[in-house]
Amino acid sequence: MKKLLFIAAVAVLGFTNVNAQDDKTGNALSEGSWVIEANTGSWATGSTAFSLISVDGNTAWSVGAEGGYFIKENLAIKVGFGYADSEGVDGTFTYKVGAKYYIASQFPVGVDYTGVSFDGGDASWVGLQGGYAWFVADNVSIEPTVRYNMSLDNDKADDAFQGLIGFAFHF
Repeated sequence: MKKLLFIAAVAVLGFTNVNAQDDKTGNALSEGSWVIEANTGSWATGSTAFSLISVDGNTAWSVGAEGGYFIKENLAIKVGFGYADSEGVDGTFTYKVGAKYYIASQFPVGVDYTGVSFDGGDASWVGLQGGYAWFVADNVSIEPTVRYNMSLDNDKADDAFQGLIGFAFHF
């Protein structure tokens, strides 16, 4: 039910702000431009997001970023890197490769491959995501996103659902 309410809220915000967004996206999503993203989110799936979690004295944190190049209007090819650490795991390196498309220049949808390497092990997922891009300036957007990660090896990792808040800088 919470997922449905979140998706409905994002849709309502999108439809009520369409005209205002048209003026602010300008060249931000045009062919040949770049995007740098930082997300806040969960530590799950070795993310490329910023997070800090402490439960029962155990602390886990992650840091990372993603960047992309628009190969055509509204379509970016992206890569991301991250590092995470927690009690019992010496460190996790994360990498991501994928694509992101902005429907109507304000509803980003993406697909990517995410891999992690930790303590001599590894795991990987295919991720699908969708959200809303709120352009607060010509080259800055805030992007609330829902994401589903499908494990490619259930013996090493589980599927995961994430809610993220992204901050994107367009050049």
